[in-house]
Amino acid sequence: MSEATTSTTDVHIPSAASVPAHRDPNVLRWVGAYTASMVGDMVFFLALSWAAVQNGTPAQAGLVTAVSAVPRALLMLGGGVVADRLGPRRVVIGSDTVRCVTVLAVAAVLFATDPGLWLLALLAVVFGTVDAVFMPAVGALPARITHKDQLARVQGMRGLAIRFAAVVGAPLGGLGVAVGGAAAAFAFAGLLIAVSVPLLISVRMRDLPADDASAARETTAWRDLVGGLRYVRRHRVLGPLMVTIALGDLGFVGPLNVGLTLLADERGWGASGMGWVLAGFGTGAGVAALLLTVRGRLPRAGCVAAGSIIPGAAAIAVLAHAPGLPVAVGTAVLVGLLTGLSGAMCGALLQTQSDPAYLGRVTAVGGIVSLGIAPLSMPLSAAAIGVWGTGPVFAVSAAVCGLGGVVALCAPGVRRAELPK
Repeated sequence: MSEATTSTTDVHIPSAASVPAHRDPNVLRWVGAYTASMVGDMVFFLALSWAAVQNGTPAQAGLVTAVSAVPRALLMLGGGVVADRLGPRRVVIGSDTVRCVTVLAVAAVLFATDPGLWLLALLAVVFGTVDAVFMPAVGALPARITHKDQLARVQGMRGLAIRFAAVVGAPLGGLGVAVGGAAAAFAFAGLLIAVSVPLLISVRMRDLPADDASAARETTAWRDLVGGLRYVRRHRVLGPLMVTIALGDLGFVGPLNVGLTLLADERGWGASGMGWVLAGFGTGAGVAALLLTVRGRLPRAGCVAAGSIIPGAAAIAVLAHAPGLPVAVGTAVLVGLLTGLSGAMCGALLQTQSDPAYLGRVTAVGGIVSLGIAPLSMPLSAAAIGVWGTGPVFAVSAAVCGLGGVVALCAPGVRRAELPK
């Protein structure tokens, strides 16, 4: 059964005139919970990497840290079905509870003994499995806690939370490791995730609109899955938007991850120089998220999303030819601003164009694109740079990313898409 049939167990908020999301206590509680959970994630992955390195070879450590991606990618579509059938609120609360208990249990075991890599690998698999239902539910929840005209602003707030977690999480994880080793860092991650649970419980839900609620019917999980994929494929905005996101991520992930490392090594910038370039990217993306948070709505959203992808892609190509570190940092700020703006607008359009009853499955499809397809570009980028160098590979990656913008501009539904007023 769908979420609409189970929502009577939740506490609802009235469908009155919408309050700006950044002033809505209900939304702020959700943002607080999401931020605590994301910071906990950052601390967790740092602790996992450190513990794996301490207990095995570099290759084994890499395998442990990567193994969580397998269940996440394989089960994400099913997680979207679960989020839509059971309701995103209860799925998010349940997921965070399981993650909290699991991480704290592993911390307790590490305090008591040294079980080796098998426990860390098991923890990574559990975390990835829970993420497969957590991520679609997180994407489906905003439509149930605020009104449609505030979803773009919520997307900006979510982007700020992600940037905050990226900046704060790693130092906190390093502090935990320095104070008490991996066990203390895991305990810290579990406590941060635990903070999100009571906040999530306090978040109130609103009823689905009548036209969305009418979609509720008794179906099997398989029919829900197929129906969600068909809904995305046939939608005049969501279908081409998924192609745009896939091409953008394929062209972006390789150069800004492994490619940037190789570029910094080639130019002699070192790890600190690479850190400055990454900081520039994060700054630009944070400014884009802040812009959407403050404005709440940008006109001609589809054109803005597509139009910012193309110059952002060009900036990726330019990054490989930056004559020095200051120019590279400035270019990275521009890349972050433009790709952050396009990403935020694409996310806002996914939120506002989707029927809330399908949002879990829509988010799952987007997650598969970003977490299942895009990472494939990293080893390909590394191998290609080894053969042809950074300049040609960054140029090809930029062309792939820019093609996403072309697809969006050529799709009438995306080109004419607007955010609700």
